[in-house]
Amino acid sequence: MTRKVLTEAQQGFTFTRRALFIGGAQMGIGAVLAGRMAWLAIAENAHYSDLAESNRVQSILVPPRRGWIVDRSGKPIAVNRPDLRVDLIPDRVKDADALIATLRAILDLPEDEVERIHEDLAKAAGYRPVQVASNLDWDRYAAVNLRLADLPGVAPSRGFARHYPTGPAVGHLVGYVGAASAEDYEREKNPLLITPGFRIGKEGLEKTMDATLRGRAGAKRTEVTARGRLVRELTMRPEVPGKYLHLTVDAGLQDYAARRLGDQSGSVVVIDVAKGDMLAMASMPCYDPNSFSAGISHSEWNMLSADDHLPLVNKTLQGLYPPGSTVKPMNALALLEAGVDPNETVSCTGAYRVGAGTFHCWSRRGHGAINMSRAIAQSCDIYFYTMMRKLGIERLAAMARRLGLGEKYPLPVVSQRFGTVPDAAWKEQKYKKAWTVADTVNTSIGQGYMLTNPLQLAVMAARIASGRKIEPRLIHEPNEAVPPAMDVDPEHLALVREAMSAVVNGGGTAAVARLQVPGVLLAGKTGSAQVRRISMADRLAGRAKALGDSGEWRLRDHGHFICFAPADTPRYAAAVTLEHAGHGAEAAAVARDIMTYLFDQPRAMRTLEANEEKWGGGIMARMAAKSTRWRAAQAANAAPTAPTPIGQTPPAPPPGPATDTAAEIPPSPDVPR
Repeated sequence: MTRKVLTEAQQGFTFTRRALFIGGAQMGIGAVLAGRMAWLAIAENAHYSDLAESNRVQSILVPPRRGWIVDRSGKPIAVNRPDLRVDLIPDRVKDADALIATLRAILDLPEDEVERIHEDLAKAAGYRPVQVASNLDWDRYAAVNLRLADLPGVAPSRGFARHYPTGPAVGHLVGYVGAASAEDYEREKNPLLITPGFRIGKEGLEKTMDATLRGRAGAKRTEVTARGRLVRELTMRPEVPGKYLHLTVDAGLQDYAARRLGDQSGSVVVIDVAKGDMLAMASMPCYDPNSFSAGISHSEWNMLSADDHLPLVNKTLQGLYPPGSTVKPMNALALLEAGVDPNETVSCTGAYRVGAGTFHCWSRRGHGAINMSRAIAQSCDIYFYTMMRKLGIERLAAMARRLGLGEKYPLPVVSQRFGTVPDAAWKEQKYKKAWTVADTVNTSIGQGYMLTNPLQLAVMAARIASGRKIEPRLIHEPNEAVPPAMDVDPEHLALVREAMSAVVNGGGTAAVARLQVPGVLLAGKTGSAQVRRISMADRLAGRAKALGDSGEWRLRDHGHFICFAPADTPRYAAAVTLEHAGHGAEAAAVARDIMTYLFDQPRAMRTLEANEEKWGGGIMARMAAKSTRWRAAQAANAAPTAPTPIGQTPPAPPPGPATDTAAEIPPSPDVPR
């Protein structure tokens, strides 16, 4: 077989072809690389410049300072104070247990706070900061910063924290702030909500007026090293603070009202009858909003939740109570409008028959022959049983609604319960039953199905005092129009006001409420509201008054008092409700001191200081003592108990709480209404 011999020309041609192919491939690859480089350098220039800049420059949102909440004269109710704080960013935490242990040692954190941090971190979204501590002193804050390189996920910051100077006195009025939840962030998608230290309104006015108070975030650009250490600040865009919220409330009166409630569970509302400004809205006991804003401990939360006086409930707006005899002036207006002669008398023997049942007056001996004015002053039940039975429920209900009962007011609040003004249609719709005479008789003294909140009682007092359709308001607005007159005869109102003055100043049921301010008379009406049934056997045995006034706290009567002053030219109206206080006279004494504050502050303060000395100090002192007792009791309950020796019988358990016997609310017991 012969081998093919390649000539020099053939070899040169083959080499040239290969060279061209390889050269073309190289040029193609070079063109692709050049094109890609051009794309990155030109089209993607801005994107990669930003990435490079982000490695060198860090942009940080600056939370805005929250707007102050001030009273009618500009006195602060909710303010901001400088705050040094430490948070954890869950996404950046590597070893949570070790990190929290280190922070506990540096910051000297108590055990319950460590438990809270573990729980909050376990359920937090990766981007949501978890508070470790706030309101730190400089030494502890600096100690964290010195070790920051060894604490991944720790975010110390300096800013402002919400502060409420009078604490619990305004808790249910303004509410509190707190860190945004995952639901808040998902709803708004606002990066400000996950900025360490930023707080949003969680309750009360802080929540409903959050858009006004929040402000607009600023931004800060800083140059940092690869490890995140600060090199220098570059630019700063200042934040825009939130707007001031100007309330109608008088901060001094609000604090006084809360303090004057003492250790009672109840509510105080004071209204300026000129335009409807709410001067005070106190509900006690109450939580300290500063605790919630800083991050409440498990121990404090458990203590508040277990308290049978319900410090977490705003009783002014969410408490519903039978109004008791506070409705008798209102009923008198309904009678007068129907043409009833105020001088017509009813014979009160102490008992009133309706079918097979007997309804009682608080006075077992009766009041004898009694007319309308004296029936209001002496709170005679029999008079109103008799007269309202003739009048009927429809006219009674119509007057109740005209005076503000059963009404939901346009206020910037989270929620309000508006109770019940019952009538025949309401009962048919709710219970599928017909209205009865007994229902009318019960309702005539503010019992049975009728339910109101304390704010409605205050509005009723303000409308009777002014003769105008007062609408309560919390936000101060200059040049607000005067409310229109009610469709009620002024002569009828004058007669009822005079009778309410006799309740206090004319030998009526609230002599304890008489003001010691020269030239100023207080007019009012007591009311006691039963929460349990008083049986005939109890009445015959003379136990009715004792059952309403004493015994187990939760089964005692509620005490109400509505009032206005001065009696001849009303300027202020108020309602006081004391849960399970026994009777309305207790509430009348509180109202007397609060009204005294409006006309003679030094006298009122002397009375308060003497009372607080007997009660064990002011609000914060009593709360601190209660917290100490709670912690001690919890520690005692947690301590292991020694086993019962063999042969001995273990001790019997303590008796359980009494069964709640409250059912259908009968007529009032033998106490002044």
